[in-house]
Amino acid sequence: MRIRKTAIIGVGLIGASFALALRHNGICTEIDGSGRTEDNLLRAREAGIIDHYFMDHARACKDADLVVLATPVGCFEGIMSEIRDVLKKGTIITDVGSTKGEIVEILEREIPEGVSFVGAHPIAGSDRSGIETASADLFNDAICIITPTESSRHESLKTIGELWKQIGARVIMMPPDEHDRIFSSVSHVPHITAYAIIKTLSDINPSYINMSGQGFRDTTRIAMSSPEMWIDVCRSNRKNIMEHLDILIKNLESIKRLIENNDYDQLRSLLNDAKELRESIE
Repeated sequence: MRIRKTAIIGVGLIGASFALALRHNGICTEIDGSGRTEDNLLRAREAGIIDHYFMDHARACKDADLVVLATPVGCFEGIMSEIRDVLKKGTIITDVGSTKGEIVEILEREIPEGVSFVGAHPIAGSDRSGIETASADLFNDAICIITPTESSRHESLKTIGELWKQIGARVIMMPPDEHDRIFSSVSHVPHITAYAIIKTLSDINPSYINMSGQGFRDTTRIAMSSPEMWIDVCRSNRKNIMEHLDILIKNLESIKRLIENNDYDQLRSLLNDAKELRESIE
């Protein structure tokens, strides 16, 4: 597969890694980038991650065959309003966001005639952000979820699926709403919980963090992720997250009640069930 020009909007860890993966696999001739911070874009160009950079998203997307939205998902609608008039017929827009239902609906509504959108979510990344941690190998053997709808064009789906496979990912397709329900439970609520654990420690005594061991650090590592990104995730997947937080709170209340009642047999059963499910991860 060969792509003449790709525009990456948001050259952070995922956007920069995607650009490097395209280069490493000889997929793209020209890669342009845009974003909010010129210093970051300049460093990306000097590092050979992108060929040109622009502070204007529309200029980056002019004549692009592929546009990749790699900003927080809350920015997508505004970006579309900026770039829609410069997109040529045949351009494919895709993204790397971790929510899909609302986002896919908005983008499919806003794209101009002759342009297609294919939602994608690579399950890869780090609690660290920025181009310094970017890698062409980030997506090797990672799952990439593609979320087709009734409006998706077969050829565009095929192109995006083949592209992710070519840069090392394992592609799974599912509806956007199913994606959001799954990732509320396995990603969004766990991230929120990690932040809540840190806030709990802060309320008890923030100096205690200096006594934390590896278990605490492993449990809360994801609380170092970008708050801006997670605000957007909470907003765009609000319904699922609220439902799953209610289930989490119910389970915490059950544990609290069992400890309060000295019912350690039932607590052991609950903990064993959780342990067995965790051990089933391949």
